[in-house]
Amino acid sequence: MFRSIDMTQQLTHEEARRQAKVIVDQMTIDEKIGQIKYEAPAIDRLNIPEYNYWNEALHGVARAGVATVFPQAIGLAATFDDHLINEIADVIGTEGRAKYNEFTKHDDRDIYKGLTFWSPNVNIFRDPRWGRGHETYGEDPFLTSKFGVAFIKGLQGQAKYLKLAATAKHFAVHSGPEGLRHGFDAVVSDKDLYETYLPAFKAAVEEADVESIMTAYNAVDGVPASVSEMLLKDILHDKWSFEGHVVSDYMAPEDVHENHKYTKDAAETMGLAIKAGLNLVAGHIEQSLHEALDRGLVTEEEITNAVISLYATRVRLGMFATDNEYDAIPYEANDTKAHNNLSEIAAEKSFVLLKNDGVLPLRKETMEAIAVVGPNAHSEIALLGNYFSTPSRSYTILEGIQERLGDDVRVHYSIGSGLFQDHAAEPLAKADERESEAVIAAEHSDVVVAVLGLDSTIEGEEGDAGNSQGAGDKPNLSLPGRQRQLLERLLAVGKPVVVLLASGSSLQLDGLENHPNLRAIMQIWYPGARGGLAVADVLFGAVSPSEKLPVTFYKNVDNLPAFEDYNMAGRTYRYMTDEALYPFGYGLTYSSVELSDLQVKSYEETATATVTIQNTGNFDTDEVVQVYVKDLESEFAVPNAQLKGFKRVFLGKGSKQTITFDLRPQDFEVFDEQGHNFIDSNRFEISVGVSQPDARSIALTGVQPLQTELNLAGSQTTH
Repeated sequence: MFRSIDMTQQLTHEEARRQAKVIVDQMTIDEKIGQIKYEAPAIDRLNIPEYNYWNEALHGVARAGVATVFPQAIGLAATFDDHLINEIADVIGTEGRAKYNEFTKHDDRDIYKGLTFWSPNVNIFRDPRWGRGHETYGEDPFLTSKFGVAFIKGLQGQAKYLKLAATAKHFAVHSGPEGLRHGFDAVVSDKDLYETYLPAFKAAVEEADVESIMTAYNAVDGVPASVSEMLLKDILHDKWSFEGHVVSDYMAPEDVHENHKYTKDAAETMGLAIKAGLNLVAGHIEQSLHEALDRGLVTEEEITNAVISLYATRVRLGMFATDNEYDAIPYEANDTKAHNNLSEIAAEKSFVLLKNDGVLPLRKETMEAIAVVGPNAHSEIALLGNYFSTPSRSYTILEGIQERLGDDVRVHYSIGSGLFQDHAAEPLAKADERESEAVIAAEHSDVVVAVLGLDSTIEGEEGDAGNSQGAGDKPNLSLPGRQRQLLERLLAVGKPVVVLLASGSSLQLDGLENHPNLRAIMQIWYPGARGGLAVADVLFGAVSPSEKLPVTFYKNVDNLPAFEDYNMAGRTYRYMTDEALYPFGYGLTYSSVELSDLQVKSYEETATATVTIQNTGNFDTDEVVQVYVKDLESEFAVPNAQLKGFKRVFLGKGSKQTITFDLRPQDFEVFDEQGHNFIDSNRFEISVGVSQPDARSIALTGVQPLQTELNLAGSQTTH
């Protein structure tokens, strides 16, 4: 169940700062400076234990042993279900507390074992080449804001003390290229800044009361984010009234003088950072504050205030309290059967059916054998994405299919090819060493399931330990290595082929999408530890896919602006002019629906939209109803209709539901060139459907969105 925080119930920031000040006022200046590093040392004379602020919870408690592994963030975004995201985050909060409680009993206060979690990533996935895009909730500011708020509220809880402290990152204007990030200057217009790159952070602060913000590596318009008064003081604190603490990305302060060359040395960097509003250094130059203090670059009062902000967070987490209800969460609350079942449900709700000519769902009673082939068919890393924990039990796609079919259907397996390597297994063999085995498996089967795509070893964060391909960005949208050749050989066999794409970003099959033997395509992202079971349940019809793309699947990158260009023109569904391969908001189900009775009513600067949806097909299914708004008058309006509402509903065969959406004043606002937001017109086109109202989506789904014109002056229209 989705739970909103009752802010009157939680310990206030004001009271937390009061308690924190009492503690910090007892510290010497040396002790205060020592507390500004993420590895905060113990202060024995004050009975303060050491504390490590660095922990991760992108899609489950990460990097500290066994925990439940949920689908990667981009897959969670595909659910279009913020209630589910909130429930998942609540589970992550419980597991994080369970592990922390037990670790501290054993005096283990190492990295990844604290209560301050550097998640979620609410950056905008503006370019499909970005390797870290799968850590985000996609390309749309509205969707990202909704999911970020739901996730933060779930992590932080609603009791007197915070369950965990969430961190929205990376602030701001951060989405590649990975290889340039330590010295990159993201040049951005005020319009794009406030319209696209900041809304999710603003929502995290104003709607979710996020406890922490992490700065980005890059500069914004010439000023490194970790020392930017515009970002940290003017926007974050003054405009949004942020009351938590600010932490740098790892070694981002060092970048200020070493790579950006913005300051002369570490002392100058630290002086500017503390003055701007940075509180915590994830790096190794906090001791430079001694020199900065001596040189008059910072005051002791400013250092003291930074430490008070950090300790206010620890107070809000109940670290110094005796009445913290979360202290009672037992170790047994980690990695439970119920939590893993939720992970499986989340995976089922994350797969996007891109193509289906009727071959899915598969009917095992009509099959004697199935071929499961491809480099991701039996790969655990393809389940996990990045920033993951150790699952106590995982099910690869092969294992899930085997589990669900039992002994009823023969399962032939072949790796077929390497993911990107020349060889699948044996470097002394020819490059196509396993392709013939995959072809043989196809020839001896009724249907072929080809599990292709990427994994976090080739799309990911620059410098990540698992990233074997350098910076982690993609050069194009094609399948890497010999995967396309493998797919061509499988299609040539003549059997029905179902392609499952495991990846965190858009891919295309270089025209093979339209091959007559390629009967279905499903995007499975990185589906978590139970991903194989979830895939099998969808393939064989126990569950109908019902998810939607949170990113555009482009035909290629040829017409996209340069990767380094942060101008939004030509990018994402809101600004693109070219036809998409598979559009944002698109996804098929096994059933069919009809929409009717759209009614839109305006109330000055707000409106409601009501629509009836009916399941007219032969399968029970979920469906995601979406509302898009297009400004018909303002010169500042984005070119295309924008998502402003969505609801996921369950529809049994033949059933119907009437759904109402509330549209807020901000749903009708535009941003001018100075970044000012306001309602600039009276006339708007309202579209309600199961996709965005573009021609490509309508052609793919066969469902025409209902549309009407809305006049905010108070008129009422029906259609």
